[in-house]
Parts: sequence; structure tokens; C-alpha cells
Amino acid sequence: MRKRGAIQHRDRARQLVDFRNLHFGTITPTDLDGLIEYKNACYLMIELKHISAPQIPVGQRIALERLCDDLSKPALLLHALHSVPVQHDIDAASAIVERFYWQGCWRDLDEVVTVYQAACGFFENYGNRNVAAR
Repeated sequence: MRKRGAIQHRDRARQLVDFRNLHFGTITPTDLDGLIEYKNACYLMIELKHISAPQIPVGQRIALERLCDDLSKPALLLHALHSVPVQHDIDAASAIVERFYWQGCWRDLDEVVTVYQAACGFFENYGNRNVAAR
């Protein structure tokens, strides 16, 4: 049995996706490092960056902000940093949240918070609401 969340196909994970031929003017696809739809109540998105290049590129930032704003359920976007060397796997749970996007604006944190801690707090506050069946 495979462990949930673990890398299932390491060889496939090493493959890079080349979007150079999938462009529309200046627009090309972007990626997101993590997405959780939690109990039909809320969404958590995670974008990880290495501390050597911590900024989210403008186009990616705009796309992720708009995605959060367009969702009908609460959506939180975490921008987190790590310092893991390229030859090692990144433990997303222990990455440090640099800032977060919530209800239309970016906010800074006053304390050191990991992705796991931020996720637990968000799910505790927004993940247990009763949502009528569709």
C-alpha cells in the first residue's frame, strides 16, 4: 500500500513539462505546488519557492490570486519558502510561510509559521462548515 502524499512515480516527477509551444500572446501555463479541497468546505493552495528566488512571478501571482477570488468557497493561498538543496526532496509541511493571500489581499505574518501549522489553523476555522449537498 502506498503512503498518501508520498511521491508515487519518482522518475515521472523528474520530468519537466515544457510549455514553450503552449502560449497565447504573452500568456503561458503556470503551476501550483499544492492544492487541497477540504471536506467540500474550503480550498488551500500552496506555492513553494526556494529562498534564493523567493518571489512569485507576476503572471503566476495574478493567476493564483484570481483563482482564489473566483472560488465560491473560502480559499487561502500560502506563499512559503524553503532552503532544501536541489538533490533532496522538499518537506512541504515544514516550509515557512512567507505571506498568504486571503480575501483579496496579501498579508504578512508576525510569527514563524509552517505550512502545516497554517493549514491546520485554516481547516479548523473554515473546514467544518456545513455545506448543503449539491
